[in-house]
Amino acid sequence: MTQALTSLARMTLRQLRQVASDLGVSLYSRKSKDELLAAINRRQDDTPRTLKAIEAELPPAPRPSASSTSVVFLPRDPQWAYVFWEISEADRGEALAAGASQLCLRVADVTGLAGGSAHPHTLQEVVVDSHATEWYLPVPLSDRDYRVELGYRKGSGGGWISLAFSSVARVPALHPSEQILDQFVPFSLDTAPATLPTPMEPADAGLHERLYQTATARWRRLGRGSEAFHELEQAGLDTSELNASGAGIWASGRNESGIGGVASRQRSFWLVADAELIVYGATDPAARLTIGGEDVPLSADGTFRVQVPFRDGQQLYPIEAVAADGEQKRNITLEFNRSTPEDNSNPADKAISEWF
Repeated sequence: MTQALTSLARMTLRQLRQVASDLGVSLYSRKSKDELLAAINRRQDDTPRTLKAIEAELPPAPRPSASSTSVVFLPRDPQWAYVFWEISEADRGEALAAGASQLCLRVADVTGLAGGSAHPHTLQEVVVDSHATEWYLPVPLSDRDYRVELGYRKGSGGGWISLAFSSVARVPALHPSEQILDQFVPFSLDTAPATLPTPMEPADAGLHERLYQTATARWRRLGRGSEAFHELEQAGLDTSELNASGAGIWASGRNESGIGGVASRQRSFWLVADAELIVYGATDPAARLTIGGEDVPLSADGTFRVQVPFRDGQQLYPIEAVAADGEQKRNITLEFNRSTPEDNSNPADKAISEWF
């Protein structure tokens, strides 16, 4: 209090009036300097101290000393990562005694590697403040695995003093993932979400093909490529103008003697493409589920998922679920139709040298 009065006594009359105004002293403009000092003193004694004023008078809280040195690497987004660390007094003292001059973070790309190794030419060293305990790091490349090493760089003699390594963390990709997870799970807004079940693949490896054959048995399918060529032969149609690939001899731009208008070259080329159909759903886990008369196994929560060929033609999948007691049943029939207007593809092992 004596210190506060001494500070007030050094103020000018105008400054005292401003303080009195802030404290709400009445008639402060008519009071003398001594009267203002007494009024300000009484008002300060009556005014409760704020929490901010009390905290300002307290000494700073002592920082707990770390028992061990550690560093944590946390990717924030595809371009930035957050790193924080603690250095024990023992490790700091040993590093300083060994000639440590500058605290640094080393960022290493360890994607696909094990045993603590890193990709060559990917190590980046970032100098940080010696008294800092956290830092934001720019990420060199997204969609990669990184590890951070905390240490000191030595002074004039050079060298490195390693203190700690962080765990390996994956930095997310900058662009949306191209992977599509075709796992579908029934849900209800009235119940809490459950853990995603692992789809159960049928134990019978031939189930997919049998389902497809059953679904397409009612319709005759006209194949493509070599299938179309053989079906045309069976139908008695003239295929004399088609070569072994099902294309006319004029398709390559050559005549029957193999002579064209330009110098011919020989090269093989290939392409494959296809599609599959996914049939999924859910029912009571104790029910019996069939598709086209074939039993389909259910997972523990009653979900099912089968992946069948999706070739040209019409496909019909009658799905039926029968309760365990056989008293109730539900069914649905799905119909699909695929058409391939053009097919000039062939696998790599069937590629042949062609003149063009």
